[in-house]
Amino acid sequence: MTGPRPDPDLVRPFVRAGGRDRPPASVRLETLVRAAGDACGTLPPDAHRVMDLVGGARGALAVADIAAALDLPIATARILVADLLDCRSLATPISTRSHQPDISVLQEVLRGLRAQV
Repeated sequence: MTGPRPDPDLVRPFVRAGGRDRPPASVRLETLVRAAGDACGTLPPDAHRVMDLVGGARGALAVADIAAALDLPIATARILVADLLDCRSLATPISTRSHQPDISVLQEVLRGLRAQV
């Protein structure tokens, strides 16, 4: 085989995730994260890429968006995000469940929308 490889940075997802193949259940595709501090300790290059991406974002990013932007397998992105959450380099925004509107307000909005159709 002659010539350079098409992707010189080809590294197996298993290696990128530090030998782990299953992400924790607490980090889901829709989990939102934001930068909370500097990258901790010695992190793999992909974790630094995650920090750069999230640090440059105006708001929180979903794990699925991080995986897509960095062209990482979703399981690998979930593992990297979990590691960064554990060392407090990333944080999740305030839970939206505690800030949901009252059900009566939502029903009133629905009635108004149906009246417009």
